[in-house]
Amino acid sequence: MRLPLCRIRGLDQLNTQLRLGLAAAIALSLAPAVSSGAFAQGRPPTSAQPEKNFPFDASWTLLQAGGKQASGYRITLKVDSNLRGTGFSGCNNFSAAAYPLRQQGFAVGPIAVTKKACDSGAMGFERSFLLALRSAKQWDLVQGRLVLKTGQGDLTFERGI
Repeated sequence: MRLPLCRIRGLDQLNTQLRLGLAAAIALSLAPAVSSGAFAQGRPPTSAQPEKNFPFDASWTLLQAGGKQASGYRITLKVDSNLRGTGFSGCNNFSAAAYPLRQQGFAVGPIAVTKKACDSGAMGFERSFLLALRSAKQWDLVQGRLVLKTGQGDLTFERGI
């Protein structure tokens, strides 16, 4: 079976676009290393700090959210090795996909929450915590505490029992 010439040209154009896109992605990924001079000096680029390992299967209790103490609310978080984040958010239990990424990046998927009703203070704190958790972009371990850097400020956890 012979393909019409216009279909072959269409595939050629698509193939060329894919190759150009791949070349652009490679060039952009190498730009920081080239601009820092690592390749020019004949050595591979290195990161400033060694990569940390995320503490999977550890239970954490919230100490501070955006600089405010979390006293009165026992908010917990645990990320298991199956990349599932679970915990208690002050009023309800929650669950979400939680992805520790390279260079201490962190991403949280949509959060499923039970539907228990609590007083307005607990519900407001819970809502703020879950919004901050969903916006988490980075994680770090600082003096034995887990710190999630979010769009609403840092969430600081201490290791639970």
